[in-house]
Amino acid sequence: MRDNVNDELKQVRSDDQTKRKMLEILKRFHEEEEEDDGGIDSITDDEGLSLPEEIIQKIMNGDEVSLDDLSLEERKGFQRALASGELSKMIQPWDPWWLLASARTINLGLGGTQLVQCVEDEEETTVVSEIPRGPDTPLISLSKLTSTNPSPLLPIHLIDIAYSYCFTLRIYNGEWQSDSLGAATMVLTVSSVLGHNGQPETIKEVLSFCLEQTCSSAYKNLGGGLKFGLNLVDDVICFLSLGSGAMVCLLGDLQRLILGAIKEVKSSSGRDLKKKLKLAERKVFYMMCWVNEQNSEVWEALEPSVRAEKNSVVELNDYRGFPEMKKKDQFRKGGGVVIEEIE
Repeated sequence: MRDNVNDELKQVRSDDQTKRKMLEILKRFHEEEEEDDGGIDSITDDEGLSLPEEIIQKIMNGDEVSLDDLSLEERKGFQRALASGELSKMIQPWDPWWLLASARTINLGLGGTQLVQCVEDEEETTVVSEIPRGPDTPLISLSKLTSTNPSPLLPIHLIDIAYSYCFTLRIYNGEWQSDSLGAATMVLTVSSVLGHNGQPETIKEVLSFCLEQTCSSAYKNLGGGLKFGLNLVDDVICFLSLGSGAMVCLLGDLQRLILGAIKEVKSSSGRDLKKKLKLAERKVFYMMCWVNEQNSEVWEALEPSVRAEKNSVVELNDYRGFPEMKKKDQFRKGGGVVIEEIE
């Protein structure tokens, strides 16, 4: 979220709505400051907001405004607002691409590559561009990629990978490009398969690990928790209903995310991380080749199983109709508590 807010500060344009939004952000900073006697280096708008004249002038001119333009106290206020989540309401909500109507009409070629689409107007162009493209080159047949038969656990592992992708994109508000390395690190943290060499054998194991990460204290301030985690399971179910085309686009986008992160890693200090990322990228590519060869029956069989497992989590937590969450949310496996949401 920090990068999303930074982008809001850097990409200010001269339209009235954006100016007002910027003034609202700065007003929050000033509310954190102690009152001063307003020297010649500041002015007051019609709502009584004291702002440095230089910043006001930049906003009115449509120039870029960055954190370097803020005073020390304003920066402190900004950091406090970030930590508390107050600034999240100022970020334009992102509509996940897999929930768009156009996600149901994804049409890829035999090799998983994007087919040429005719676009009639600008509005439709915008919608199409929001769907990550398929791979740039045709995918390799699994029979040519490896001599061994695909593991029967691949459908289970796909759930783990899809969950970590949805988690990361929702946390980054769809803009992982602003921090490829941070986004990839988040994927590795949430995914047992990509980040922990996990080999889960059941859907229960996948959800156990993923929900445990989501409910951890590390993601509390980012909106994590059981309710968020269950929404992510719904995202995975949505992908299964969309079919192979959407999942190839998911994996292609995830591959580009990881490749971008690899480029950001400093070779001198991040050798182990780069090795881990390269291994994850190979797993994603293999999964993409496998998904591309599957028919709809695979997803039709998997979707109700994921839905049933999610419902069991809901029942075990007495969590019906999305009421207020209890102070502690637990997910049980084999009678033992394996997940407890940290306050």
